[in-house]
Amino acid sequence: TPDRIARMYTEVLGGYDVDLEKLVNGALFDVAYDEMIIVKDIEFYSMCEHHMLPFFGRAHVAYIPSEKVIGLSKIPRIVEMFARRLQVQERMTRQIADTVEEILNPQGGIVYLCT
Repeated sequence: TPDRIARMYTEVLGGYDVDLEKLVNGALFDVAYDEMIIVKDIEFYSMCEHHMLPFFGRAHVAYIPSEKVIGLSKIPRIVEMFARRLQVQERMTRQIADTVEEILNPQGGIVYLCT
């Protein structure tokens, strides 16, 4: 029914309503090391903005901290925030990378999506 479709889109496209500051919720920690941090095999699903069909896969996010790290549970939440929008893989990859850059200002980082 139309009501079910509307509820489904509210859930599937809920990433537009996520507040990044609330998502991070102060889970930033000062560090004095520069070893690579990797969060891998983050499952995601999204909706193709061109075809209105789902796509899914796994995300791998890595960064080399400069002064701060973020709580490990926050990286999958950032991935989910961008996945739950009308998307294309290329933009989603860039949005995740830009957000990690904005929050942490790391020495370097990479985002890899496997679909």
